[in-house]
Amino acid sequence: MRPLLDALNEMLDFDQVKYLMENDVIEVIPLAYMRGRTLNNAFIILDEAQNSTSAQMKMFLTRMGEGSKIVVSGDDTQVDLPAGVSSGLQDAWRRLYGIQGIEFVTLQGADIVRHPLVRQIVARYEAQDNATASTAAAGTNNPLGGVGSQPPEGEGD
Repeated sequence: MRPLLDALNEMLDFDQVKYLMENDVIEVIPLAYMRGRTLNNAFIILDEAQNSTSAQMKMFLTRMGEGSKIVVSGDDTQVDLPAGVSSGLQDAWRRLYGIQGIEFVTLQGADIVRHPLVRQIVARYEAQDNATASTAAAGTNNPLGGVGSQPPEGEGD
């Protein structure tokens, strides 16, 4: 929750944030406390959604009441869930893509607004990941020393 609070404090001064939170205009709560609620006339944000499970994502998305809008953000390259647990963000993309009224936006390296070095760091990681995937798909030795035999998910069908 801290990154969301940091962002609020960058946009508004401390006293404004404090006032809005004390008067329940802004509420920052863990995902687990959303169950059973209906949020009418609200702007609802789920941040770091790549670390939600499919069940958590479904629960979150079904909290939307009349006049509300939901923004779900996450980086599907930074999933921290245990092995074998699917990302709710990735699952929602597959299930909900194409439904009228739901939009998906993919950001690129050029959209990074952190320190200028972050853009270069991300580019290097992506280049290495792409090289590794290419060598794995070709069944050749990959740059990290393993031998790839399976194509990346969605390729080679």
